[in-house]
Amino acid sequence: MDYKVKTYEEAVKVIEEIGLLPLAPLIPAFPSLNSITEQKNWHSDTEFDPWIWRTKFSADGIAGYGKFMKKKSVLVSHQLLPYVKKVLGHNGTVEERYFNGNVSREAYHIYKLISQDEGIDTRALRVKAGLKEKENKKIFENALLELQGSMDIVISGIQEKRNSDGEKNGWSSTAFETYDSWTSRYHIETISLDKKEAKEFLLDHFSKISSNESVKKFEKIFA
Repeated sequence: MDYKVKTYEEAVKVIEEIGLLPLAPLIPAFPSLNSITEQKNWHSDTEFDPWIWRTKFSADGIAGYGKFMKKKSVLVSHQLLPYVKKVLGHNGTVEERYFNGNVSREAYHIYKLISQDEGIDTRALRVKAGLKEKENKKIFENALLELQGSMDIVISGIQEKRNSDGEKNGWSSTAFETYDSWTSRYHIETISLDKKEAKEFLLDHFSKISSNESVKKFEKIFA
């Protein structure tokens, strides 16, 4: 697969065609947003900037976005998202898994905060979680990684930092939303397949569009 895209609309077509697009190279011989775009356009703050697109895909309901695989950021098309969720996610609610000892205390607390304020930005979330201090940064980040890795939360967009006059002031902040809220908002339904069937569906899909080398990597990720 040899894609080269210049516009957001072209990138959308790639995501819809192949179903999954990491931000940076993750799967051997498989596209990433970084590899199919011009490096000069990254962080250019123009309409051609893939760094801006990455959250727009999610904000537009084109793809679920988060660090779902190997702690790396990936975009998953709304068509494939329920299958990936079935394979990488877990049975039971976050609360049930927490009381069974399968979710950390920090991740459970942060999940509850996100579910109470869907689309909350990172800065506000960290303050509400009581983890604003520098020494708590890693605890906060690890909890977010845990929840993204199990696909309990997604990155739903960005919140621009603005001053009292409403003018943009400083770096934008990532916004988080629960998987259930985001998929409900974009009418993405759950699937009735079990984990084994969902995995077979995904591997069949990727075997049709990518190399054996790519499929072997997907097998390891979905194991």
